[in-house]
Amino acid sequence: MNFVQTIPEPALAPPSGRKTAGGFSTLFGGGANLLATLVFVAAIERGLPHLMAWAFAHGVWQGDGEACRDAGACWVFLRHKAPFILFGIYPEAQMWRPIAVVAMLAALTLWTMPRAHWNRSTLAAWGVGLVLAVALMAGGIAGLPPVPAASWGGLPVTLLMTVLSLAFGFPLGLALALARRSALPLIRYVAGGLVEVLRGVPVVTLLFAASFLAPLLLPETIRLENLTRALGVFTLVSAAYFCEVLRGGLQGVARGQWESAQALGLRSRDVLCVVILPQAVRKVLPPLTSTIIVVIKNTSLVMVVGLFDLVSAGRVVLNDPAWPMPYAETYLMVALVYFVICYGVARYSLHLEETLEEGRR
Repeated sequence: MNFVQTIPEPALAPPSGRKTAGGFSTLFGGGANLLATLVFVAAIERGLPHLMAWAFAHGVWQGDGEACRDAGACWVFLRHKAPFILFGIYPEAQMWRPIAVVAMLAALTLWTMPRAHWNRSTLAAWGVGLVLAVALMAGGIAGLPPVPAASWGGLPVTLLMTVLSLAFGFPLGLALALARRSALPLIRYVAGGLVEVLRGVPVVTLLFAASFLAPLLLPETIRLENLTRALGVFTLVSAAYFCEVLRGGLQGVARGQWESAQALGLRSRDVLCVVILPQAVRKVLPPLTSTIIVVIKNTSLVMVVGLFDLVSAGRVVLNDPAWPMPYAETYLMVALVYFVICYGVARYSLHLEETLEEGRR
C-alpha cells in the first residue's frame, strides 16, 4: 500500500537559542518600514521640544488668569477649576456628598475585583451601595437638603450612569440573547428587531428622542428627569450590544453541555446560570470588555441633553472670562480621568483572561 509510510521522518533540529531581530526588522526592514520610522522619529524630534517647553518650561503653576496670558500651559487653571470639573454645579456646602459617592463606588469596585468576593453578599452590597449613592446625591432624607438632578455633575454622574446602565443592561441583554435563540419565531423576530434598531440608530439621536419625545408620549402625571431618560437610553443601548456579545458566547458552548446538565436533573435556570453562562462569558470576555469601555465613553454624550458630566463640566468652566480659555489643559484632564477608568477595566479584563485560562489547564 503506497499511502502507508514505513520510513520514519528524520528528527528536526531544536530551535536556535538566539533571539531574532524582530524589532529591528519591523522598524527598518524594507523601504516602507524605514520611511515610516524616519518620519515618526522626525516628528517626535521636532514636536517633543515644543511640547515640553509648553508644558513645563513656559507652564504656569501659580498665579491667576493674567499670568496665563501669552504663556505656556495654564496648570493653575486646573487647580482652581478641578472641583467644578469633577463635581459640576453641585452646591459647594454639600460637596462632601458627591465625594462620598465617588469614594463608595471606588471602594465597592476594589472589593469586587478578587474572585473570592464574587458572591451574593457582594451583589447585595452593590445594590445597597447604589441606592445609598443615589440617595446621597438626591438628598431629602435623613436631614439632607434636596438637590435636583439638574445640579448633579462631573465624575459622580459619569460613574452612576456607567454602573447603573451596566447593572440594568447586562441582564436585559442576556434576556434578549436568549430571546434571539428562542424556538418561537415571534419572540425571536421581536428581539432581533429591537436589537437592530438600538444598534443602528446613533446614541445621540436616541438621547434627543428620549429628551423631547418622551414628555409628549408619557401622561402628564409622569415627569421624568433628563438623567432618568438618559439612563434609560444607555441601558437599552448597552443591552443591545451585550445581547450580541452574549449570543455569540452562548453559540460557542456545545449543545452537549445543555444536554449533560439536564440529564443530571438540573433545572433550566441552574443549567443557564451555573453551567452555560460562565462558559459563554469566558469565551467572549474581550468583546464584553470592549462593550463596557464603549458604554463608559458614551456617557459623555449626556451633554447634548443638558446634563453635566465630565466633558460638559469642562466646557462650561472654560467660559470664565477671568481665564484665557485653556482648552488643551482642560480636555487633557478630562481625557486622563476617562483613560484611567477605561485602562483599569482593560487591565482587569486581561487579568481575568489569564486567571481563567490558568484555571482551565
